[in-house]
Amino acid sequence: MAEPSLRAAGATRMLARFVLLLTLSFALAFRPAMAQSILRDAETEALLHDMSTPLIEAAGLRPENVEIVLIHDRSINAFVAGGQAVYIHSGLIEAADNANEVQGVIAHELGHITGGHIVRFDEGAKAATGIMILSLLLGAAAMAAGSGDAGAGILAAGQQAALGKFLAFTRTQESSADQAGAGFLNKAGISGKGSIAFFKKLQNQEFRLAIPQNDSYARTHPLSGERIQALENTYHNSPAWDAKTDPKLEERFQLVKAKLSGFVNDPRMTLVKYPETDKTLPARYARAYAWHKSAYPDKALAEADALIGARPDNPYFLELKGQILLESGRPAEALGSLRSAVQLAPGQPLIASMLGHALIATEDETNFAEAKRVLRAAVARDNDNPFAWYQLGIVYDREGDQARAALATAERYNLEGRPRLAMASAEAAMSGIPTGTPDWIRAQDIAMVSRAAVEKEKKR
Repeated sequence: MAEPSLRAAGATRMLARFVLLLTLSFALAFRPAMAQSILRDAETEALLHDMSTPLIEAAGLRPENVEIVLIHDRSINAFVAGGQAVYIHSGLIEAADNANEVQGVIAHELGHITGGHIVRFDEGAKAATGIMILSLLLGAAAMAAGSGDAGAGILAAGQQAALGKFLAFTRTQESSADQAGAGFLNKAGISGKGSIAFFKKLQNQEFRLAIPQNDSYARTHPLSGERIQALENTYHNSPAWDAKTDPKLEERFQLVKAKLSGFVNDPRMTLVKYPETDKTLPARYARAYAWHKSAYPDKALAEADALIGARPDNPYFLELKGQILLESGRPAEALGSLRSAVQLAPGQPLIASMLGHALIATEDETNFAEAKRVLRAAVARDNDNPFAWYQLGIVYDREGDQARAALATAERYNLEGRPRLAMASAEAAMSGIPTGTPDWIRAQDIAMVSRAAVEKEKKR
């Protein structure tokens, strides 16, 4: 008599496993950025902005509302996770041969945004779950009638059908994003050659992993070969097929790619890839970071000086020299390079925040007023930089303005996702700032948001 109930319990567990599978599929497809490390760099962000702006406009979106975010992850991937943000893995930049390949990826991800694919995820999940629930009811009924094997078969078939339905839904979304991306590239006058070339890279990866190339039924994405076949005619017939990438944009991409390689990779790997016999600017850029990470500041500075000698007006080369000096314990020497970098790139708050850090690190009180001015301007342009808020809090503390030091600390903890500390700091700020002023209202906002987050944590 107990056998049907045991089998029904097993059926319930099967449904739970299926729901978990859908959840995991969603997590793997979109990789929430909150669980990963975001890389912030002024030069890289400026490049990604300039590379993507024509595509964003072609997609009918506003460039100021779309973020292109770099994630520290060695895998070759990009994703969207709600809102108007495209997340690109550092491994994708390293794998790309040129800027046009990355533009093809960005165009595809914009296709997901304009298609509302994150919002519509529930459609695919509900359809698949409906099939699974129906098979659960039919299977349980068969088991209750004494046909245990038949019931188990119904459940297995239902699970397979439901998963197939869900995977077909995600493949349809990917194909839709491919076609939308091709349209954006065409409208922006950007060649699709890079898109095809990148899909071929992915296809080679599939070959290396021995992924069967005759059926994509069990995959969330179509096979790369299928995607190439579907897109080739579209791209070849586009007036933009033979369009060339702006040489200046391509040079910037190669510099950022080398810089990123030097920053994220083991220095020994970087020095093998970019030997000292290579005197190109990208190679010097990569080696400067490799030497700096290896604690050879003189060698790193030599590379930085060579870069500045070749391009004296490049603010990012000057920023690099300032960074090496600052992080080598020579903040006073870093000020000249960083001030020049800020002057050449006044719209780059990340460089300004580094200058503010260097000014404070000198421990010279005569530099604090400049540090305060620079850091306030930096957070006014980019208030999502917790390190800049931390530095600004130090300045306020040195001035004896404990209330605004607490407010800066609250901003920092709020950005870092630490609501208890943010709430405490915001409440401390409110007690010392005149009621109703902009700073008091901001502290109140942080306190309210943080308190709600803390209450939510308690209910879990």
